[in-house]
Amino acid sequence: MRPLRPLQSPRPPLDLSLYLVTDTRLCGSRGVAGTVAAAVRGGVTAVQLRDPDADARALFSLGRAIQAELDGTGVPLIINDRLDVAAWLGADGVHLGQRDVSPETARRLLGPHAYVGLSVSRPEQLAHVPDAVDHLGVGPVFPQSTKPDADAPLGPAGLARIVRDSPLPCVAIGGIGVAEAASVMAGGAAGIAVVSAVCGRPDPEAAARSLVHALRQEEPS
Repeated sequence: MRPLRPLQSPRPPLDLSLYLVTDTRLCGSRGVAGTVAAAVRGGVTAVQLRDPDADARALFSLGRAIQAELDGTGVPLIINDRLDVAAWLGADGVHLGQRDVSPETARRLLGPHAYVGLSVSRPEQLAHVPDAVDHLGVGPVFPQSTKPDADAPLGPAGLARIVRDSPLPCVAIGGIGVAEAASVMAGGAAGIAVVSAVCGRPDPEAAARSLVHALRQEEPS
């Protein structure tokens, strides 16, 4: 049985069902902010700004442009890795890797209302998830090409094991598209995180909408 943490958070639950992680190169001429706007129209529920090649100034500028597109939508903006940029932007939260700044530090800097996510790729890492974390990004589930330094794929069974033992909601990431969405959700994940399945598509809105249908196991309209 999954261990549960007491419900003491001042933050409302984050809708992880369709979580977009941006890729500046894949967004191409449409741009990251334009891709985000289209994807949100298609049903994306959370956005993570990720660009490991951008410096702080460029990432801040990109974050501002995304915030303008998200204004009034209720969709939160999470910043990948860069706690400093998340704080400067007043973003809704930060997502951290195992080798990034600690979640406790992020919580102290961003305050009680920010979301703090943490990447997990192996079951043993669950033993070291601090109380400052709200949700886990679990993966890669399948082979993927957007993060060359990622760990070996977990597969659906590995994902299901981590989800089963996690005290927190888990969003699955890594090689997930329309064909994989239903099987991932069957393993108990709270949602899917996608990169190329939206950013690499000629119509991000339609791509996001197709993923929503797949998550709901509906036929596209």
